[in-house]
Amino acid sequence: MNERPAPGSEPTSAANGEDEAREVGVGPWVGPWPEGDHYDPELLAQGDRRNVLDRYRYWRREAIVADLDNVRHPFHIAVENWSHDFNIGSVVRTANAFNCAGVHIVGRRRWNKRGAMVTDRYQHVHHHPDTSALLEWAHERGIPLVGVDNLPGAVPLESHPLPRSVVLVFGQEGPGLSEEARRDCEAVLSIAQFGSTRSINAGAAAAIAMHAWVRAHVFDQPVDGPTLRTEHTEYPTLS
Repeated sequence: MNERPAPGSEPTSAANGEDEAREVGVGPWVGPWPEGDHYDPELLAQGDRRNVLDRYRYWRREAIVADLDNVRHPFHIAVENWSHDFNIGSVVRTANAFNCAGVHIVGRRRWNKRGAMVTDRYQHVHHHPDTSALLEWAHERGIPLVGVDNLPGAVPLESHPLPRSVVLVFGQEGPGLSEEARRDCEAVLSIAQFGSTRSINAGAAAAIAMHAWVRAHVFDQPVDGPTLRTEHTEYPTLS
């Protein structure tokens, strides 16, 4: 259901009847200011041009993060120092959309934030110097790790029950999951593909895995299947 637009967010039309280029966000608050510590006086006075839901218009960033923390989903995403940094930004943006508990970047701290579209401001992003540090973090909290990679012996994501509390681990483009990560993962899952390519973009793979978790644990659409590694499933050729 669409939310009611905040004051000043209605689109405007040009004199010739054609829509003008829409400006992102809303202008200054019209009328008496609302009460509440979650409102940002500067945004109320100058307008809120951020890419946020209408319910968060004019809210302080810290207030938005705190509100999201109350309902975050208990799954984490970990990425092993991808060679294409833009993928990490895409993953952070998708993790924010699904209200993921946290994104963990393993290895190099610097990454191209352009693809995140500023959503990293509202998402908890953790850095680990190496894969061992990530594994230690997860073990201390009793959170299982599940790898996502198109490897021999991988179990189809489409038939594997995902734990409610889990760290979904992705390797970098090309090499994929490190050997250390593979050994420690409870399972390694692959995404079914039916075309000519051997793999899909890592950012897209992360989005598919996150949506699989949401379907299982938000929309109550779990799958029945093996919980341990099995031989790689070969799909029949479609006629």
